[in-house]
Amino acid sequence: MVIFGQPKTSAEYIQASSRVGRDPNSAGLVVTILNVHRPRDRSYYERFAHYHEKFYRSVEATSVTPFSPRALDRGLAASVVALAGLEQDAMTPPKGAMEILQSRNALSVVANRFAERAYNHNPNLPAAERQRAPDQVRERVEDLLDDWAGVVQEQQKTGAALYYNPYERGAGTALLQDFLDPSLRLLPPEHWRNKSRANRSLRDVEATSALWVRKLETPFVNAEE
Repeated sequence: MVIFGQPKTSAEYIQASSRVGRDPNSAGLVVTILNVHRPRDRSYYERFAHYHEKFYRSVEATSVTPFSPRALDRGLAASVVALAGLEQDAMTPPKGAMEILQSRNALSVVANRFAERAYNHNPNLPAAERQRAPDQVRERVEDLLDDWAGVVQEQQKTGAALYYNPYERGAGTALLQDFLDPSLRLLPPEHWRNKSRANRSLRDVEATSALWVRKLETPFVNAEE
């Protein structure tokens, strides 16, 4: 594994680097490429051995902000779809996404469950602020469910199917969208495709980078010489 630049947190660094070396019959190698112009990279380089001997002591405490706007943007759509499938057996199969019209009224319980969780996650908040979170969460969940039903109605007009994600087999439209799908940039934020973005991970989202290792066959020659 090649890690380009020191991650911002020790937890992220440990999680990423521990992906290699799991096979008991072969060794793993992690190569960290640091940037001399970045203070964080320089700091880790200067205390490399000491840090790696005790880096579990540097793991940051996990912040609990499950209902912050950023957390809801990342995880609410996928969570709503998952809970809907658990609530209604008919919605579990890949084509179960089409069953939202028959189950829409029953799925209000999904909005209520998220709202209840938002209300109970921090009982120390003032009463007015404590009630604000569940109201906002319930409104967003109901909005997602309504958009979902609207997509199914449009699909039925053309006879096309609706699947949960673009990796399901068969021709049709995907309900959930990849978070980094470049086509979403062309759509307004209120479009259902932007509302239904879903990550495969709730960690920081970054585009995938390709890496090629090239063997230099000839030594470097200064063009000025």
